[in-house]
Amino acid sequence: MLLRSGSALTLISLLLLSGCTGSQPRFTPSGGADDTPEALVLEGIASYYADEYDGRPTSSGETYDMHAMTAAHRTLPFGTMVRVTNIENGKSVDVRINDRGPFKAGRIIDLSLEAAQRLDMIGPGTAPVRLEILP
Repeated sequence: MLLRSGSALTLISLLLLSGCTGSQPRFTPSGGADDTPEALVLEGIASYYADEYDGRPTSSGETYDMHAMTAAHRTLPFGTMVRVTNIENGKSVDVRINDRGPFKAGRIIDLSLEAAQRLDMIGPGTAPVRLEILP
């Protein structure tokens, strides 16, 4: 009887574990994306960071270059390409996520100085934007 119970437990365990291997979209910690949603669109406020961070290491380990087309996002994997559109003027840029942030409430992305300049948001410092994850 004990042998049968042990076999039943093993079978149930294997069945339960097999359900953990589904093909759910996920982001890998290394920054690569598996099955990245193609139509993911977010809207919110963008800000930028520049001088005091230039030349410092980013969360990804890269050196921050305020003249590169990069950005910080709280959760998107490093290396993710994002199209950022300034909702007020329609200008768009493509940036690569290489850092974490922004850490100020209500903001969804921190752009490099170069990206912010191309979106014409230097004067006000922030802008309402639409983010589109690029495949």
